[in-house]
Amino acid sequence: MPGKHSFKTFIEILLVSTRLGLTSFGGPVAHLAYFKDEYVDRRKWLDDKMYADIIALCQFLPGPASSQVGIAIGMMRGGMFGGFLSWFGFTVPSIIILVIFALLYQTFSLGDGTFIHSLKIVAAAVVLHAIIGLGKKLTPDRTRIAIALAAALIMLLYPSAWMQLLVIAGAGLLGLRFFNDKTETTVKPFPVSISKKVGISSLALLGTLLIVLPILNRLTDHALLNLFDTFFRVGALVFGGGHVVLPMIEREIVPQGLLSSDQFLAGYGMAQAVPGPLFTFASYLGTMLGGITGAIVVTIAIFLPSFLLITAALPFLNELRKRASFQKVLIGVNASVVGILLAAFYDPVIKSAINSGEDFALAAILFALLSIWKFPAWMIVGIGIIGGYLIQIISSF
Repeated sequence: MPGKHSFKTFIEILLVSTRLGLTSFGGPVAHLAYFKDEYVDRRKWLDDKMYADIIALCQFLPGPASSQVGIAIGMMRGGMFGGFLSWFGFTVPSIIILVIFALLYQTFSLGDGTFIHSLKIVAAAVVLHAIIGLGKKLTPDRTRIAIALAAALIMLLYPSAWMQLLVIAGAGLLGLRFFNDKTETTVKPFPVSISKKVGISSLALLGTLLIVLPILNRLTDHALLNLFDTFFRVGALVFGGGHVVLPMIEREIVPQGLLSSDQFLAGYGMAQAVPGPLFTFASYLGTMLGGITGAIVVTIAIFLPSFLLITAALPFLNELRKRASFQKVLIGVNASVVGILLAAFYDPVIKSAINSGEDFALAAILFALLSIWKFPAWMIVGIGIIGGYLIQIISSF
C-alpha cells in the first residue's frame, strides 16, 4: 500500500516501466526478455528463480502474460499501487499511440515497412539473449533440457493456447516424478505486502463480475456497459495472450457491423508496430466504437482481470513455493517455459524477422552488443532501427 512504500520507490517503478513501455517492441516473448534485462540483470529487484516462478505463474493464468509479469514485479516492489504504476508505465505509451491512430484513422498509417521490420529483428536478438540466460538457470541438467526440447517440439507441431496449457501441466507432473533431489529447504520469499484475505476477495470479485456483468448488460442494454462486459470477459477467459484475443474480439465486433473488417485489421496492424502489450489493441477498438470514453472503458475492462488474478495469486505463491511438492512441479514447469519460449523464438519471431542474410547479420550484431558488450535493451532498439534503414539504403544500390 502507498503508506508502506516511499515516494522514491513509486517514482522509480513508474520511470523504469515507462522506459520499457516506450522501447519494448516485439510482442510478449520479447517483453519478458526486456523485463529480465531491466528488473533481474540490471536492477536486481528479484533473482532469476523468482522471475522464473512469476513467469510460470502467469503462464497458468488467462490474460496477457507479459503485462501480468510486469504487474507482479511492481506489486513486489511497491505493493498494490506499485503494481498499478508498473502497468501504467508499460501500457499507457502504446494506448496513447493507438487512440491517436484511431482518431486519425484515415490519414495516419505506418504501414509494414522498414521501421516495423527493424523492430522485429531487434526482437529476435533480445529474445535469443533471454532464452540463453533463462536456459542456463532453468535447464542445467539433461532431464530439464529434455523437458524443454519436448515442450518446444510439441508447441512447434501443435501451436495453440490450449496445447501450451497441456504442455505446462505435463511438465509439472514430470517435475513431481523426477526432481525429488532438486528441492530447496530455504526459499527466498517474495516481498509481497498483499494479504491472503485481499487475495481471496480479489478472486471473489472477479467471479462476481463475470456473473453480474452479462446480467446487467441484458437488463440495461447500455452501449458502454456492453463494451465493458465484452472486453472484461475476453481479458478474464482468454489464454495465450494478444494474438489469441484477435479472433475472439473479431467475432464480437465485425459480424455485428460495429466495425468493418478493414478498420479492425488496420488497428491490429498498428498494434503490432508499437511497443508495449498487444492487448492495447482494445484501446483502438474502444476509440473507434465510443471515442475517448470508449477507449477508457475498454482498456479498464480488458486489463482489470489481470490485476484481480495477480492480486489473488501472489499472496499464496509464497506459501506454495516453500512446499517440496510444489517446488518439484515448478522445476518442471520452468523447464517447459524455456521450451515454449524457444518455439516462440522460431514462430513468430524468426519467421517474421529474418528474411535475408542482411537481416541475420544485423540480428547477430545486435545480439553481440546485448550479450557481450552489455548494451542496454533500449539502446539496442535505436541501433536496430538505424541498422534496418542502412540495410534498405545499401540494398537499393
